[in-house]
Amino acid sequence: MRNPTRRNRNIGTSKQGYGKNNKLTIPSPCLVAKSFHERLDNYEKAEKVINGHAFTFIIEGTRSSSQHACSVKDVENMIKHIPPADYGLVKFIVFRQPKRKEEIISPVWGRAIYSYEFENDFYPAIILEAADYSKNIRWEKNLSIEAQAELERLKADGHPFIADKRCYITRLEINNVRNTQLYRTLLHEFGHHVHYSEVVEQPRKEDEEFEEWEKRWDLYLKIPKTVKEYRAHRYADLLLAKLKEQNLVPFERID
Repeated sequence: MRNPTRRNRNIGTSKQGYGKNNKLTIPSPCLVAKSFHERLDNYEKAEKVINGHAFTFIIEGTRSSSQHACSVKDVENMIKHIPPADYGLVKFIVFRQPKRKEEIISPVWGRAIYSYEFENDFYPAIILEAADYSKNIRWEKNLSIEAQAELERLKADGHPFIADKRCYITRLEINNVRNTQLYRTLLHEFGHHVHYSEVVEQPRKEDEEFEEWEKRWDLYLKIPKTVKEYRAHRYADLLLAKLKEQNLVPFERID
């Protein structure tokens, strides 16, 4: 009996094109100008004024296996302890549910976004991403110096790692993720915004041409990632140490 699929033995394979549109890339729908982290589903929002600064908290619903480790009140309380001068232009605090492909391709605890679109407004934002507690996290043993330092930070946050022949393995627990995101990630992302403000926004002169701002933005983009990360880690480490000395952190979850 004739089998029409035998006309081309490449049918259904990558040679014929099967799967090429299904590679592990973060989807970007046509005619949608928003970045992937701006496309939110099933969200709520709350307006908060902290130390005289207006923030909008945006809370996206999560999958059944995921949960936001920090409560809104946790983050609100932590922001109270950050110097108000360091808030800069940050307005949006986003509790986001990453898509499954994003968790594979670009897993992060949080993000600093310098222009975030939400309900037709554009402001700087800090994103804290929900974690999936049903999966193990694996770290290859062949780590860069930066990755080794991050592994030690995670251990200090309480994440229990077990080593096998090739990997370090841990299963996420909500209290440990809260430690990471509340006491490190949040401060780290504010550190990025402080650095950005120092380079791009603070030198702004009244009535200057837009091209001058663009030059400073281009300069910021050219700063090596390692330098930006060092600055953000240093900001977070120094501020956290100060808050610990004042017995302001850690604190129990606030619901």
